[in-house]
Amino acid sequence: MRLSGVIPAHLLPFTADLEIDEPNLRRHLRGLLDVEGITGMTTVAHASEVATLTTDEQRRVLDIVIDEVGGQVPVVSGIYQDGSAKAARLAAQAEEAGADALLVFPSGVYEGGSQLRPEMAYGHFAEIAAATRLPMIAFVYPATSGLRIGTDALVRICSEIDNVVAIKEWSNDIVAYERNYRALKSLDKDIAVLSSFSRSLLASLVLGADGILSGHGSIVADLHVSLFRAVEKQDLAAARRIWDRLQPVVDVCYDDPFLDGHNRMKVALELLGRIDAAHVRPPLQPISGAERERIRGVVERAELPRG
Repeated sequence: MRLSGVIPAHLLPFTADLEIDEPNLRRHLRGLLDVEGITGMTTVAHASEVATLTTDEQRRVLDIVIDEVGGQVPVVSGIYQDGSAKAARLAAQAEEAGADALLVFPSGVYEGGSQLRPEMAYGHFAEIAAATRLPMIAFVYPATSGLRIGTDALVRICSEIDNVVAIKEWSNDIVAYERNYRALKSLDKDIAVLSSFSRSLLASLVLGADGILSGHGSIVADLHVSLFRAVEKQDLAAARRIWDRLQPVVDVCYDDPFLDGHNRMKVALELLGRIDAAHVRPPLQPISGAERERIRGVVERAELPRG
């Protein structure tokens, strides 16, 4: 499988008592699937608040997504576990459930200085790959993060582990992005670079990208498709016009504190009438009324489609 194009990572609606809201999740998924040009769906990831989900809940969400997608596009399931053996078990379970590909998160253990021991990241991916036949996407964290994987380590992972066919590039550093892109595109193996660099999305696409994989696609999937296609056609004027419309929405969603990013996106969905309510699980907390009004103004000016 070659992963490319626009692959949103869906948000996860909760009920008022913070249980998974299946009707609104299905409604949200149908809205995304109705966007012409969507080429995949990512689940059990940051956008779906995976850190707050039990293993059973992760499986339930994956089952709902697979059922609702119904084979229209590939389903990418997140693998979010610190221990390699636990991650490998999740990968095998996702394959059994019917996922088409895996998005492999870095282990929290990397935070202690794994950049000085690059064999750790390699071993993590290798152990997961041994447990599944599914194609894998390596999640590249920001260049300032303790969870980052350096370019040399990334090249080894992508070139030597057959299952790894793509990266989700979230380095948040345009220099690091270009370095990773050039290094991976110099390989004999075809590695797809999926930009998750939302705050500089136009710049990263112009440098080169095979697609977009981002939680922000949950609210602006149509604009992601339009922007990606404009850059593909090398129509920079059109791409700039789309980016001018998209950039204020990016800014309001990814403002400080960054941890509220998907919280704000969920509020945007509520304000646009695409879900009933924007409940989030602790430790996240509801945003202020003033911030809600700021989001309302931005999404209205951007003329985002309503539900």
